[in-house]
Amino acid sequence: MPFTKMHGIGNDYIYIDCLETMPENPAELSIRMSPRHTSIGSDGIILICPSKIADFKMRIFNADGSEALMCGNGSRCVGKYVYDHNLTDKTEITLETLSGVKHLYLHVNDSTGNVDEVTVDMGLPSFDCEIIGVEFPQNEMIEKSVITSTGKLNITGVSMGNPHGVIFMEQIDNLCISAIGPELENHKMWLDRANIEFAEIVDEHTIKMRVWERGSGETLACGTGACATAVAAIRTGRAKSPVTVKLLGGDLTISIEKSSGHVMMQGSATEVFTGNYFPC
Repeated sequence: MPFTKMHGIGNDYIYIDCLETMPENPAELSIRMSPRHTSIGSDGIILICPSKIADFKMRIFNADGSEALMCGNGSRCVGKYVYDHNLTDKTEITLETLSGVKHLYLHVNDSTGNVDEVTVDMGLPSFDCEIIGVEFPQNEMIEKSVITSTGKLNITGVSMGNPHGVIFMEQIDNLCISAIGPELENHKMWLDRANIEFAEIVDEHTIKMRVWERGSGETLACGTGACATAVAAIRTGRAKSPVTVKLLGGDLTISIEKSSGHVMMQGSATEVFTGNYFPC
């Protein structure tokens, strides 16, 4: 089975062209392909599929086999893949996801003829607890105290088409994210787990962030998480648009479009290698 390894600032997935054929069990395939020491290694797999309502459709399976609703970094890589592999000649495309149809704007390098960066219209964020999928007595959960094994943490719930919990802290470099991440991801307040972001304000236009992704653990980057963090920082008066979110794998630029209120995410997309996978 042909595949392409790609990453968006370190958030790496295995991309499979499914325009003609689909793998039988993509959840199991993701579990088998994702281990870093005994297989190809990735945060999961992304299937590029035909769509009846958009130019293409994206299906995302995390390393644990769970299917994700949306992946910002993955959507940028899909945009690069379909253009660079001559599946489209358009520089503005639509992409169907489980969180709705996203609009992608491809930035083509004049020298190489390939896509270097992609801007994704991530749509409207939501602080509504019902939309996020969090049990809370109020309509919104803005910097509300949550009791954990390490003490109380103030968390803000945000939906970017998938659930996020954003926590602002003074220092994130020395955070033992592998201890607190799983606990917060699986906290009983979430109806179906959540992505957890730990953010440190540098200035009103710059945020450092680490992320514990639902179904994948700590990753080098999370596009929807960067959007959720920027939106939460703006909502709580900590930041102003545009915001540069600095992740372990690189930077993303997040801005709020004034006319629509939509969140716009811009960042790089990189192809690493191609290969053939032979299931054992």
